[in-house]
Amino acid sequence: MKNKLYTLLKIYLGFVGIFALQKPLFMLYHLSLYKGDTAAEWLKVIYHGLPLDFSMAGYLTIIPVLMILVSVWKEGSWLRKALHIYFALINMVIAIVFVSDLELYSYWGFRLDSTPLFYLKSPANAAASVPMLMMFVMPLLMLLTWFVLYKLMKRTTDEPDPQETDFRKRIMQSATLFLLLGMLFIPIRGGFSVSTMNVGKVYHSTNMLLNHAAINPMFSLMTSLTKEGDFGSQYRFMENEEAEQVFSLLKDSHQLSQQEENLLHTKRPNVILIVLESFSAKIVEPLGGIPEVAPTMNRLYDEGIAFTNFYANSFRTDRGLVSILSGYPAQPSTSIMKYPAKTQSLPSLSGTLKNAGYDLEFLYGGDADFTNMRSYFMSAGFNRIVADQDFPVADRLSKWGVNDEKTFRFLSESLKEQSQPFMKMFLTLSSHEPFDVPMHKFDDPYLNSVAYTDSCLGVFMDELKASPLWDNTLVILVPDHAMHYPASISISEPGRYHIPMIWAGGAISKPQRIDTYGSQIDIAASLLHQMQLPYDDFTFSKDLFNTNNRQFAYYTFKDGFGILKDSATFVYDCASDRAIMRTDNADREIEQEGKAFLQCLYNDLDKR
Repeated sequence: MKNKLYTLLKIYLGFVGIFALQKPLFMLYHLSLYKGDTAAEWLKVIYHGLPLDFSMAGYLTIIPVLMILVSVWKEGSWLRKALHIYFALINMVIAIVFVSDLELYSYWGFRLDSTPLFYLKSPANAAASVPMLMMFVMPLLMLLTWFVLYKLMKRTTDEPDPQETDFRKRIMQSATLFLLLGMLFIPIRGGFSVSTMNVGKVYHSTNMLLNHAAINPMFSLMTSLTKEGDFGSQYRFMENEEAEQVFSLLKDSHQLSQQEENLLHTKRPNVILIVLESFSAKIVEPLGGIPEVAPTMNRLYDEGIAFTNFYANSFRTDRGLVSILSGYPAQPSTSIMKYPAKTQSLPSLSGTLKNAGYDLEFLYGGDADFTNMRSYFMSAGFNRIVADQDFPVADRLSKWGVNDEKTFRFLSESLKEQSQPFMKMFLTLSSHEPFDVPMHKFDDPYLNSVAYTDSCLGVFMDELKASPLWDNTLVILVPDHAMHYPASISISEPGRYHIPMIWAGGAISKPQRIDTYGSQIDIAASLLHQMQLPYDDFTFSKDLFNTNNRQFAYYTFKDGFGILKDSATFVYDCASDRAIMRTDNADREIEQEGKAFLQCLYNDLDKR
C-alpha cells in the first residue's frame, strides 16, 4: 500500500510542479511585460498561483486514484500501461492549452478561456490572425512540451507495486483510497471556507499583469466552460429588484430634451455604416493619437460630427457588431453571437430601417459564416450579404480574404445603381492581424495597416462626395473594437477601448464635436431618434443627444467591466471581486450603476 500512496503523491506533486513551472515560463515568453519586476515578485506569482495549481492537480489525480483502486482487486501489469496512456493524453491537453495560452495572451491580454473555441468553428479564419511562422512554431512547441511532460510524469509510476492477496487488506486499501479520493476535494474546492476555488484566489497584486501570470490556464479554461449557458446565476451583486431599480435610472428616458437643432437636415438619409477593423483613438490625431497615421479620419473629424468620449463595448469583432447594430452590450464571459436562437430575438438598427422602407446590404471581404455572422445579419433583416465568395479568386489575396481597396471599390460601384433609401453596412478587414496590406508607410505593421485602410477610405469618401447621393447620405464611421496597442496596455484599461466615431456625409447639418460619454450600444437609439423612428425595443441603448439621459460609457473585458461618466472612471474585476481602477470622483453610485448594468444584462441574456 505504501507504494500505491507514494505513486499517487508523486503524480499529484508532478502535476503541481508542471503548473508551477508554467508561470515563470509564461513571464519569460512575455518578458517585455515583466522585465521590470523583481525576482521576489516572480516568486510571489508562483506562490500565489499555487491554490489553482493544487486544485487543478486534484482534478487530474482523480482518474489515477480510481485506476489504482481498481488495481487492488484486478491483478496484472495493466495499471502502469493505463497510467502511461492517461499521462500521454492529459499531458497533450496541458501542452496544447499552455502553448495556445502563451500566444493568445499576446493578442487578447487575458488568460485562456472558452472564447477561442467559438472561433475554431472556422479554423481557417481563426488561423488568419496568426503569423505564418507561428503556424509552424506552435505545433512544434506543443509537441516538445508534451514530450517533456510525458517523460516527467511517466517516471512517477516506476516504483514496483506487489499485488496484495489478503482479502481484509484489500478492503483496508480500498477504504484508504476512497478516503484519499475524498481528500482530493479539499484542494479542488479550495479548503473549507464558504467560497469555493475561483480564478480570483490568485490575485495578489495591484499590478494586473502579475495577477494574470499567477492564473492556471487549465483551470481558467475549465471554469469558463462550466459557466457556458448558466447566465442567470452569473454576476450577482445585489438582489434583482435593486439591480432593476438602479438600471431603470440608466435607461433612455424617451422624454424629449430641449434640443437646439437637428443634427441631420433630413429624416430619411441613406445610411452607410462603415465598421473599421481595430481602429483606435490612438491613431486619430485630434483625439491625441499618433499624427499622420490616419489623415482621412483626421480630416473627417473636423468636417463631420465627431464624438470625443466614445468607447468600444468589447475587444472582439463579433461582440462589437452586436453592440453597434443591436445596441446590445458585450458580455464578459461569452458572446451572444454564439447563440442564433438568442440573436434572432434582438432588435436591430437594420431591422427598424427595413420596416421604414430601407434596402439593406452587408459587405465584408472575409467569410460571412465566421462566428455565426451570417445567421446574425440574416436575423437583422439584411436583404443581401456580400462576402469573399462573391469576389473573384484573384481578389482574395490576404489571409482574411479581399483587401479593403477591392471592397471599398465594390461599395463605391454598388452605389451607382442603388435605389433609395438604403442602408449599407461594411466591415473592413485589412487592419486585422497579421496586418497583411499592399502598402508600406510605417514600420509598425498595425499602424501601416491602419494607414492603408484609411487611404482606401479617403478615396471612397472623395468619390461619394462627388456623387449625387452625397447630400442625402449619412456615413457613420466606427470601429468594431480598438487594437491591443501598445502591447503594454492592459485589457482592463479604459484607454484600450477609446475609439473614434464620426458622422459624416452631406446629410449632417454642420460639423461639431460631441463630448458626451457613450459607447457603441448608443448608436442605435441616437440615430433612430434623429430619424424620428421608434427604438423602445433597444433596452440598453440610449440617445446620446438627449440631456434627460444619464450619459455614460460602458465596456466589458474578461470577467470585468468599466464605466465612465463626467470624467469619473470605475473599473471592476469580477474574478477578484474588487475595483482595479477608481478615480477620486468615482463614488459608490457609479459602482452600483456598473454592477446593476452587468447583472441586468445577464438577466436579459438568460431570458432570450
